Amino acid sequence: MKKPRLDATDTKILTELQSDGRISNVELARRVGISPPPCLRRVRALEAAGFVQGYHAQIDNALLGFGVTVFAMVGLHSQAEADLQEFEARIAKMPEVRECYMLNGDIDFILKCVTPDLESFQRFLTEKLTPAPNVANVRTSLSIRKSKPDAGVAFALIK
Repeated sequence: MKKPRLDATDTKILTELQSDGRISNVELARRVGISPPPCLRRVRALEAAGFVQGYHAQIDNALLGFGVTVFAMVGLHSQAEADLQEFEARIAKMPEVRECYMLNGDIDFILKCVTPDLESFQRFLTEKLTPAPNVANVRTSLSIRKSKPDAGVAFALIK
């Protein structure tokens, strides 16, 4: 599959949208230096090409009572593709798991889990995650604080 090319204006649009997904088309066009109609066409083309996969609000977990973030490193008994897919499908149904990445090396998956408190996380760990089929071991690390909340990509690195 051929990778679509982005020009400097597309990159500026994506940078601005990543920073503020609620920006108006008029303001976006002003910031990237083009008029609103072509700006809107470019945004729609970037969405259609899959560069923009959605828009979301950044929520303050603690204000909603979700004060615990834990990273769980999961090792599986089997890494056969069917077993990996079954684990991913099971994890997708667990609301405590906010992000899941398959890794290479000693750990098969790392999960970012968010719960109201340690008791809730402990319940999730002992009742849902550890006893799940194919789970060999789970190691956890409690997050103390978020030091860099940037999401997305570093557009400054694009050449």
